Amino acid sequence: MKPQQPPVDDIVAGPVDDVDAGPVDDVDVGNDPYDDVPSDGDIPPDEDGAEPSGSALARKPPPGLHVVATPIGNAGDITLRALETLKGVDAIACEDTRVTAKLMARYQVRKPLLPYHEHNAARMRPQLLARIAAGEAIALVSDAGTPLISDPGYKLVREARDQGLYVTHLPGASATLTALVLAGLPSDRFLFAGFLPNKTGARRAALEELAPVRVTLVLFESAQRLADLLADAAQVLGGREVAVARELTKLFEEVRRGTLPGLAAHYAENGPPKGEVVVVIGPPLDAAGEEVDIDGLLRAALRTLSVRDAAATVAEASGAPRKQVYQRALEISKDDAG
Repeated sequence: MKPQQPPVDDIVAGPVDDVDAGPVDDVDVGNDPYDDVPSDGDIPPDEDGAEPSGSALARKPPPGLHVVATPIGNAGDITLRALETLKGVDAIACEDTRVTAKLMARYQVRKPLLPYHEHNAARMRPQLLARIAAGEAIALVSDAGTPLISDPGYKLVREARDQGLYVTHLPGASATLTALVLAGLPSDRFLFAGFLPNKTGARRAALEELAPVRVTLVLFESAQRLADLLADAAQVLGGREVAVARELTKLFEEVRRGTLPGLAAHYAENGPPKGEVVVVIGPPLDAAGEEVDIDGLLRAALRTLSVRDAAATVAEASGAPRKQVYQRALEISKDDAG
């Protein structure tokens, strides 16, 4: 979860021009969205007689905890069901009230925002559960994406379940799944490992535990530590294929593919990229007799390495004869150049 500013107990999303929240890349709300919005009494009902979704009388969801996914970058990536629910709940629990306020202002959602994050969760959790038990509908959102993915919101869900309270999820954007889809790596089985430890020794130990797991790995990492992560992964996991996805769903979305040694060298030389980063690492190369896609590995390695280095990396990772791999790397390089 993102670092929190001193929490406020209860705010209402509305005009946010007076909030000193700094730049927020995910949502561009522009001017006050309520300047030209008529009051509820001025909005006519829909043709079928139902209240418009922006009305204070929007249909209220059933009492319970409603876990709502929000956009990870492009503010348009929010579902109609999510908006209807957010406009109908009694309150919205969120990581950073200022971030959520900007998104709510964009969609004219005016509900109390309750800070719920790792620093106040023990204090806020009983309050939220008591409100739900009293008949309120409470939404839980994160700053971006699907709540409970790499944040402690699962404790709220677990205790709500333990108390027999209604819990539902409104699916939507997820950086984990978006990166996995765009990576072009095997996606039939994958493991989300979140953030690995910051220090080299602990990070390598974590990678050693993951090394024998025969699935694609999905990791979160800060841009500043990306090169170190890739270098440690290359040491532990060898020459596996990897994709680094950043700025997902935003204007400058980028997915860079290669091998662990190749991309480790690239980011060490060029410095950290901008934006949020997701790292997708392919499953182990099979050295037990199954066919290995040497050409595919070479093409991935040649995107960032010389012919000699690419051949050496793939030969070491696959166990194939170095001379044979080098010859094939030369042929692929010439074909691609032609």
